[in-house]
Amino acid sequence: MTLGKMVFLSSGETSQTGGQVFRNIAASLPKGFRVSVLETPAGFELNSAEVAQRVADSILLRMGDLAPRIDVIPARRKGTPFSPDSPEVAERLQTADLIFMGAGSPTYAVRQLRDSRTWRTMLACWQQGAALVMASASAIAAGKYALPVYEIYKVGEEPDWKPGLDLLGPLGWKLAVVSHWNNTDGGEELDTSRCFIGRERFDSLRRLLPAGAVLLGLDEHTAAILDWDSRKASVEGKGKITIIRDGRETVHAAGSAFALEELGAYRLPAEPFGVERECWEDIRMRRAADRAEPVPPPELSKLVAAREQARKDGDYAKADGLRADIERLGWKVMDTPDGPMARPDR
Repeated sequence: MTLGKMVFLSSGETSQTGGQVFRNIAASLPKGFRVSVLETPAGFELNSAEVAQRVADSILLRMGDLAPRIDVIPARRKGTPFSPDSPEVAERLQTADLIFMGAGSPTYAVRQLRDSRTWRTMLACWQQGAALVMASASAIAAGKYALPVYEIYKVGEEPDWKPGLDLLGPLGWKLAVVSHWNNTDGGEELDTSRCFIGRERFDSLRRLLPAGAVLLGLDEHTAAILDWDSRKASVEGKGKITIIRDGRETVHAAGSAFALEELGAYRLPAEPFGVERECWEDIRMRRAADRAEPVPPPELSKLVAAREQARKDGDYAKADGLRADIERLGWKVMDTPDGPMARPDR
């Protein structure tokens, strides 16, 4: 089992900051890597597809040179054709190298994903090396304790925590992730820090957390990138991250790194967790098949040679026609200083 990198991003997934975070993750992924962008956290919005597509377009804009293949996954609401429990919806995640979830409602995301086929598929992909990037509401939902932002800030419910997806609970952590830690949208009149809750109400919330819980606060346009291989987390972006553990507050600025143990003692499980063995094996086989080098068809080498001869003869119309024949076979030909090279068009 190989855990992929885990990213908690406060905001700015379509900004230059977000682009740099994605490029950081992409450095460890194969060229032409697959990206899945989930609609789930904003699935209650009528324009959830457009919200997710904007993120997909931004990723392509900032990483087009890396040729990512991007799919927007409409896992919107249980009990509908676009349910996170739909096999057709979840199946589209199985070969992802990077899975992104972003803004919306933390508690809605938890309700829709908990124990769903989509969530189990995400867990399996992450445990088989895919990177997970959780931004804004999704970062909150991923913790053991989720901050019900809308319910407190918009509806007026009493400050309290809701059960989160507890993504990292199996490692031994009891995390509460809070994005928009340094928000100032309220100006001088209204304290909207601590994800719009304000310091006064948030102090009450801190006291409600059980012993052993750890708070991870993320300034806006700031990410914490957890790397299990190095056993460290790096901080990227424009601000800081704040860790509150056992009553002590530690701050790490952008450009710094800290040991993962600062978030609590942890242990990497030896066996898959959160997903049935049969599902795990099905996804493993699907991912392996997707990454296997295809066998060139017998006629490919003849077409490549004929195209190269046509180019040498100056017959570029014929060369273009032969290139089209090669592409119809599912391959691309690249002209290099060492001669033409054929690569699968994946």
